[in-house]
Amino acid sequence: MNPKKIVLLIAIVSAIASFFLFDLQRYFDLSFLQEQKDNLLSYTDSSPWLSAAIYFTVYVVVTALSLPAAAVITLAGGALFGTLWGTLLVSFASTLGATLAFLMARSVFRDSVEARFASTLKKINAGVEREGVLYLFGLRLVPVFPFFAVNLLMGLTQMPVRRFFLVSQIGMLPGTLVYVNAGTQLSQIQSLGDIASPGVIFSFALLGIFPLIAKRLLSLIQARKVFKGVTKPKHFDTNMVVIGAGSAGLVTSYIAAAVKAKVTLIEKHQMGGDCLNTGCVPSKALIRSASVKHLYSRANEFGLEAVPAQTNFSAVMERVQTVINKIEPHDSVERYSELGVDCVQGEAKILDPYRVEVNGNVLSTKNIVIATGARPRIPNIHGLQDAPYFTSDTIWTLREQPKRFVVLGAGPIGCELAQSFARLGSEVSIVNQGHAILEKEDPEVAALVQEQLHTENISLFLGATAENISMEDGTWHLHIQRNEQSEKIAFDALLLAVGRVANVSGFGLEELDIELNDNGTIKVNEYLQTKYPNIYACGDVAGPYQLTHAASHQAWYSAVNALFGQFKKFKADYRVIPWTTFTDPEVARVGLSETEAKAQGIDYEVSRYDIDDLDRAIADGEDKGFIKVLTVPGKDKILGAVIVSAHAGDLLGEFVLAMKHGLGLNKILGTIHSYPTMLEANKYLAGVWKRNHAPEGILKLVEKYHRWQRN
Repeated sequence: MNPKKIVLLIAIVSAIASFFLFDLQRYFDLSFLQEQKDNLLSYTDSSPWLSAAIYFTVYVVVTALSLPAAAVITLAGGALFGTLWGTLLVSFASTLGATLAFLMARSVFRDSVEARFASTLKKINAGVEREGVLYLFGLRLVPVFPFFAVNLLMGLTQMPVRRFFLVSQIGMLPGTLVYVNAGTQLSQIQSLGDIASPGVIFSFALLGIFPLIAKRLLSLIQARKVFKGVTKPKHFDTNMVVIGAGSAGLVTSYIAAAVKAKVTLIEKHQMGGDCLNTGCVPSKALIRSASVKHLYSRANEFGLEAVPAQTNFSAVMERVQTVINKIEPHDSVERYSELGVDCVQGEAKILDPYRVEVNGNVLSTKNIVIATGARPRIPNIHGLQDAPYFTSDTIWTLREQPKRFVVLGAGPIGCELAQSFARLGSEVSIVNQGHAILEKEDPEVAALVQEQLHTENISLFLGATAENISMEDGTWHLHIQRNEQSEKIAFDALLLAVGRVANVSGFGLEELDIELNDNGTIKVNEYLQTKYPNIYACGDVAGPYQLTHAASHQAWYSAVNALFGQFKKFKADYRVIPWTTFTDPEVARVGLSETEAKAQGIDYEVSRYDIDDLDRAIADGEDKGFIKVLTVPGKDKILGAVIVSAHAGDLLGEFVLAMKHGLGLNKILGTIHSYPTMLEANKYLAGVWKRNHAPEGILKLVEKYHRWQRN
């Protein structure tokens, strides 16, 4: 930092320190203003120009230094100078002071911030260049953040000074008028009875309702901008069009129909989406078959004579289809039609924010909800297109079991299917670019699952990069690079499990210029709205979680906000989102993991209970794994929980309920759990926390009391 900046910084800090050191804030208190009201009014009447100049200068200094006194001084402006002159003085003084604070932040801090956070600031500046005027106007009109914070933060961007001054001047004017008008009523309060006068009540009521009015006004301005050039229909064919009949689309349609809205659900492929047809349902059916066979191999553990089970792979895969067919009526056209949903088979095309085309027909609609889901990511590997590769969408077409099965990716999908195919008899290898499996989990969690995969003879190639695929002597090989060494793995089938990509093309988003996030999902606000306030997105296509239950959770918000948002909108709540990886042992988690808590600098305590101590787990031969819960230091408030064990997904529910409703570990400890059940593990975990927080001082006194009783 150059000497000029250092001198400026010292001057600013000294001025702010003096304000507090010499207790100057006592002169900027509402009670002081009331006490000195008569003297101040008398001086203002005798020297109006001088008093106005002093007031203007003080206001500029206070706002430039971001001192906590602007609100009281604004009220004083109304009390001393009246609505007209008070508004004029405050408007220009506040804008000038804000601009000085803006310039000081830019002069002192911007270079160092840019040097340290160059990439982040580049994105912010791009946004400021594109939408900065409207964004700043919104912050001025509806003070979501304190004015002083806006001044300082905007100074770190590349917004031109003149633009900042003009937008601030216009944006702060309505709020200034409301506050100054309220200040004029202070001079009229002579007794307690005056407080209830209509003028005072009206003026201070404006302070309460102004943010609501300003917020509504800003919404209208934004809507007018984004809907520019769009012709709004005089009447609508339907209240809502939902595109995509997966979990998010089905639940959105269900809720809309339940509240008697007219809703059209458009699906181009299969009702039920990925979860029913290619995801959750088929994978769990396959896992169950593989688990049964694995249990056969453990017969000796239970005192039974081992009888090797032979895999009829074709029959296993047909059972998967049978399970899908049995569940399919829950998501069928027939059921949703009976519920009042107009189900249409076809490809949707969004023509504009009010019109959707399907099968050559154009539907006018009040709202649109995009729930198009996601698809497996296909990596760019040379030779892949000619090889026998599958994804989580296409693996269910297999009817002949591959002898050598290679899984690319070690996330939940990769690990679940790898273990299942190994248990059914395939030679399985997992190739992962990362150096661990289940990389989103704590290391000790992933290590326990990894140990089980090793036990089941699954080969792990971690820290490996897939280079290319070749056919050699009639055998397919995946060539990888690991530890600077080249290796090749023979396979008969290759499963790609390297993530999923949101379905955002082919139905009109590009033409509407709807913005996407860096990961390819649709960018939505906290209400799940896109740039168009009547177009919503939920589920995998919006993120941030690609989970069936998260999609259903979002669907409620998209439906209710779309249909009733003019009265009340609800922010999507992601505070308590559980998820489970259905390996053996299962991994279930909610809230913060220990790794996340450390990364975010959040203080926590850990309580752990090992499942090998649980009676039911021992009786079932499933006595491996643990429960780990993070709590606020010294308190029983749950920050996060992870369970690694058999039935972990089922056991997690108690912690999800507790976190959702603010119940601590003491409540779980005080709840009766059936014996012997796996669920008792949660109570024992709470007992671990209780023992670690036993009141030692009281216990020592009690011990002395009992000793005295014995004597």
